[in-house]
Amino acid sequence: MTERNLFRVEDMTCGHCAKSVKAALADALPGAEVSVDLVSHEVRVAGDAAKAEAAIREAGYTPERIGA
Repeated sequence: MTERNLFRVEDMTCGHCAKSVKAALADALPGAEVSVDLVSHEVRVAGDAAKAEAAIREAGYTPERIGA
């Protein structure tokens, strides 16, 4: 079963931010299911949590893992 992760990314504030995060996650975890909610600043992603967190950081954002 694929691990599902939830991150809060407070510095993700606009549509461009959301696209950047999604693109970074697509590169790091090809084919992974990703959803971004700008209102709550939450990112849900299936797959390796460490890879997902690193990808979000490399895109220039500060993720905080808040659950699965």
